[in-house]
Amino acid sequence: MKKIEAVIRHFKLEEVKDALTEIGVQGMTVSEVRGFGRQKGHKEQYRGTEYTVDFLPKVKMEVVVGDEDVERVIDAIQQTARTGQIGDGKIFVMSLEDMIRIRTGESGESAL
Repeated sequence: MKKIEAVIRHFKLEEVKDALTEIGVQGMTVSEVRGFGRQKGHKEQYRGTEYTVDFLPKVKMEVVVGDEDVERVIDAIQQTARTGQIGDGKIFVMSLEDMIRIRTGESGESAL
């Protein structure tokens, strides 16, 4: 099993969710996050004073899938979330040792 985390732009969330649902992903966790990478924020003016907004709002999606589905999920996220502009986000893939469904006690891939 793998845990895939994707940090994407807010306005791409629905498109990515629909793309993942279409390929059979049944669940995901979504969090609103703030951060910066190469984009390094932007400058804004407020009452004549210029200041830098370092931490930009993004959305973090977390999905757990079986090993055989990893590439399809990554492709779906990448194709749907891409705008071609700096700040499109990142995808992180981590090995998942175990997973337990609280309600039934199932573990491993049967808990997906």
